Amino acid sequence: MNTIDSLSFSGKKALIRVDFNVPLNSDLQITDDTRIRAALPTLKKILTEGGSVILMSHLGRPKNGPENKFSLQHLVGHLGDLLGLEVGFADDCIGESARSKAAALQAGQVLLLENLRFYKEETAGDAAFAEKLAQLGDIYVNDAFGTAHRAHASTTVVAQFFPENKVFGYLIANELKSIDKLMNSAEAPYTAIIGGAKVSSKITIMERLLPTVDRLLIGGGMAYTFIKAQGGSIGSSLVEDEHLDTARNLMAKAKEQNVEVVLPADTVIADAFSNEANRQTCAIDQIPDGWMGLDIGPASIATYASSIESSKTLLWNGPMGVFEMENFAVGTKACAEAIARATAQGAFSLVGGGDSVAAVNQVGLADQVSYVSTGGGAL
Repeated sequence: MNTIDSLSFSGKKALIRVDFNVPLNSDLQITDDTRIRAALPTLKKILTEGGSVILMSHLGRPKNGPENKFSLQHLVGHLGDLLGLEVGFADDCIGESARSKAAALQAGQVLLLENLRFYKEETAGDAAFAEKLAQLGDIYVNDAFGTAHRAHASTTVVAQFFPENKVFGYLIANELKSIDKLMNSAEAPYTAIIGGAKVSSKITIMERLLPTVDRLLIGGGMAYTFIKAQGGSIGSSLVEDEHLDTARNLMAKAKEQNVEVVLPADTVIADAFSNEANRQTCAIDQIPDGWMGLDIGPASIATYASSIESSKTLLWNGPMGVFEMENFAVGTKACAEAIARATAQGAFSLVGGGDSVAAVNQVGLADQVSYVSTGGGAL
């Protein structure tokens, strides 16, 4: 693959697709800047070489044109602090504002364009829209791994307008290098820890992993679909009844491929979806009516931690419980700590998926795993 190391950016304007789709709080302040920080090496390399940078990204899912809460204007100050320079802002991603500010850009300067998804043409992959974006720069750089699986105007279509001058940034190059290690040269034992709410959103990942992993640890809300599929009683826990066969089929495929699938043995249950709810621990297949499972229990934590710490390769995608609530974050935190310990002992560990990244950041262990991916669905 061609990366930014294959071109000279001196005197050139780099049109860079980044993934600055970061979470904002009610005051429109960034709560996790992982994705912005991940793009900095690419930006700094181009700026140091004497190039200028035009950044384009989406933020959130605006439905009907511009909305203030989805404006990239809210990122300008923090991005400037991270880069140590003033960042310009165009209140549109095409049109006169974008064209004039891009044309005036000098070497070493940075311009951030307004949210691409204020135009429906972005997600539609519209060629005319992509061409207008392309007119802003001399070289196209794709460094938006989090959206690399979408055939959008700014991620795929725009590249056709740069027949020679199109490259990937360091972020995508590093992502692919780490994923290649997981998929093609993983050292055994290889354990994947897959959590999150729904089987339907993770089944493709799990099926893709079966030929390469030795163990599959399942947690989060989707565990209860697997338990019900095996005849267990799950009370009012989250379940996808339409995917009970999906769960059974995955278990059968795993057995055929000699992959050990580990489900939680116990669970922390609550009588309401609230941090303040009454809670107790029980066997995961014996949850009383009116109670719901919101975290893995202590016996499961011990089993999972032991599996993780005996592994040489680890992939973590999805939390073990409702980690946003302190009383149900114990399992997720314990898995993060076990992954950090395994990494310290020489294992290769990759954490991917928005919730997993938030969790590993929440417990302050992001710098104690091998790689933190910026991709969710893309990963």
